[in-house]
Amino acid sequence: MSNQDLCLYEVKGKVSVITLNRPPVHAFSLDLMKALNARLEEADKDEKTTIVLLKSSGTKVFSAGIDIKVSADASPDYFDEVKVYGRKNNQKILTMRKPVVCQVQGTAIGYGFELVMACDLRIFADRPIEEMFFRMPEIDIVIYPQTGATILPLLAFGLTYAKNIMFTADNFGLEDLIKLNFPTRIFPLSELEVETKKFTRTLSKRLDSFLFLMKSSFTIMNNKYIERWFDLEDECGAIAYKKKTQRELQEFIDEIYNKYP
Repeated sequence: MSNQDLCLYEVKGKVSVITLNRPPVHAFSLDLMKALNARLEEADKDEKTTIVLLKSSGTKVFSAGIDIKVSADASPDYFDEVKVYGRKNNQKILTMRKPVVCQVQGTAIGYGFELVMACDLRIFADRPIEEMFFRMPEIDIVIYPQTGATILPLLAFGLTYAKNIMFTADNFGLEDLIKLNFPTRIFPLSELEVETKKFTRTLSKRLDSFLFLMKSSFTIMNNKYIERWFDLEDECGAIAYKKKTQRELQEFIDEIYNKYP
């Protein structure tokens, strides 16, 4: 499958539609990371559109996150590049001028759920946790997050729930997200495609200047912090795998406190 086929792009009215297309679970290889990055750049520059819709093909899984099997068998340079593009994609969604809507039809794990959190608005299928769950498994699978996994839950949920999902790696469902006012809209799975089209079509009819300037205002107010938080996560990730005593870790943390006051 070519990179273009891994991540599809089409324009529907004034909406740029980006579709993850690496079935069955849309796990992120480096190729898919790069393909998504290219599509996000294309959508941001597309003068015909004002809204971006991010979705995935199929009905069961939005994305299972980074393809751990492929990454484990590849060279360290490969995994490093996956992390670089993982960060680029999330930062692009957070800071691009156009609002990004995410359509979530199924389970999202790790990096897959990071993308959901990075988006501005989120439309979910109404499914029980047995059919659709979410999870941030990094602490369980011993992979230190360097693509935004400590930043995005903080932006999306606040400190308490961010700690909850990162420290426990527990599954959580739509009902948990409803309590946090996270979903923008919820529709039955059978109606999700049609209702999402209606929603994005209505949103795309807003004045371009209002949409772009509002999104940009939010970005400018937070961009300094977002960039620093990503840098902080990178620095912590660089030392996380090294054998350090608690005292040595504390010395590192003290330095970080001074560097990121």
